[in-house]
Amino acid sequence: MHDLTGFQRDLLYVIAGLDEPHGLAIKEELEDYYESEIHHGRLYPNLDTLVEKGLIDKGQRDRRTNYYTLTRRGRRELEARREWEDQYVSDLIEGATPA
Repeated sequence: MHDLTGFQRDLLYVIAGLDEPHGLAIKEELEDYYESEIHHGRLYPNLDTLVEKGLIDKGQRDRRTNYYTLTRRGRRELEARREWEDQYVSDLIEGATPA
């Protein structure tokens, strides 16, 4: 995960949270979050990079539509990232006041 961009990590989170999302569904989720348009020229090359890194699988729903799922490795990487983040922000999430 250390070599991924923030956008690529966000792609992993969205894919993990949806059931076999297609590219347009992923794009719409990220556009809602970023409050700006995500161009296909940014989305699909980054999805392909995640496939090449073995973090997601790409399947074909029909001739025009692909869907994406996390691989076992992708899930492990997300879990490790969450554990790492929790070291630093778990108090904020739980509502505790920092010292």
